[in-house]
Amino acid sequence: MPKKIGNVLSWGSDIEKETIEQAAKASRLPFVTGHLALMPDAHVGMGATIGSVIPTQGAIIPAAVGVDIGCGMIAAETDLTAADLPDNFDRFLVQVERVVPAGVGKGHGSTTSGESGRSTRSAPTYSGRSELSSKQVHKIDDQFGTLGAGNHFVEVCLDERDHVWVVLHSGSRGIGNQLATQHIDGAKGLMKKLFISLEDPDLAYLVEDTPEFDAYIADMLWAQDYARANREAMMDAVLSELWAFVPARRGDGKIGHEVGRTNCHHNYTEREFHLGRNVWLTRKGAIRAREGDVGVIPGSMGTSSYIVRGLGNPASYSSCSHGAGRRMSRSRARRDIALDDFVTSMEGRDWQHGKAVQLLDEAPQAYKDIDQVMNDQADLVAIEHTLHQILNYKGTT
Repeated sequence: MPKKIGNVLSWGSDIEKETIEQAAKASRLPFVTGHLALMPDAHVGMGATIGSVIPTQGAIIPAAVGVDIGCGMIAAETDLTAADLPDNFDRFLVQVERVVPAGVGKGHGSTTSGESGRSTRSAPTYSGRSELSSKQVHKIDDQFGTLGAGNHFVEVCLDERDHVWVVLHSGSRGIGNQLATQHIDGAKGLMKKLFISLEDPDLAYLVEDTPEFDAYIADMLWAQDYARANREAMMDAVLSELWAFVPARRGDGKIGHEVGRTNCHHNYTEREFHLGRNVWLTRKGAIRAREGDVGVIPGSMGTSSYIVRGLGNPASYSSCSHGAGRRMSRSRARRDIALDDFVTSMEGRDWQHGKAVQLLDEAPQAYKDIDQVMNDQADLVAIEHTLHQILNYKGTT
């Protein structure tokens, strides 16, 4: 059961004191209407806590949405099973690297892995309010269908039935980051101009029915659309390579087919109706979990992930966690996690073991226990499928 701490309702049994304190600052803002819901994977973020759900009226906090607007998950179930996969499946990692460029600032034009095999999808036409430079316009197309770095990944998984899934985590890439940063800085400037003092400067906000607010909403909604389409394009490319890589299925001579896919944001804001009010609901590291909603909750690169169905709990504003949540900062993970322990924890999976040093801050040990997170939110979602990775691909610097 969730625990009420001031104006924060927390579902986490493993939440640091600093996380609660940070969430409490956001919950005390005068335009927050109702409690702030804290998901069981919550941890400290920039300004707004990662794993928080914030209902507001009359204002939005750009840093609560964050710099990766529309970041989220996509999962595709296939009709392949473990028996259909070749014994040397590790070679598929090379194919994924070829069609999905990854890394900080990487686009299709910056990849050195040969012809990219891009999806036929196109980036959504820019419909925001900001005036883009020619470099930004180029970035929109060049980075469309690319992964990024950090905790973004592509995985091939098996579920409890040995059915094959492809799972992918990414967002709005460089253009989303630049638009978000522009509006976060603009909100901070407005606070100074209006002599508004905040407990945390990163909680700077934009007031509804102002030009600044309208410009942010337009840019944010477009970046959310870009992020969603970006995931679709990468999924198309990976599945196309998978069908070509896996031999014709036994007996019928057919290649694999997609059964269905789920695509959900976990850094975004939408107009929603909750507890008798129309609000701007910001999910910062949380996914929508209305009754019947299908969502994707990843663990770490060495633990289970989950396909879930929402239970529509009104106390969480029909939301749930977006993953396991970090236990360690990236700098602490690089300092405290032994490289050998990381490599050992990845046994049985195909992954970029040659880049283990660069990936150390993404080691499973840096994350919370995903099974504990799922137990903590049993009143928010029901588990449909449990996925275990057989291949993991991440972007590095």
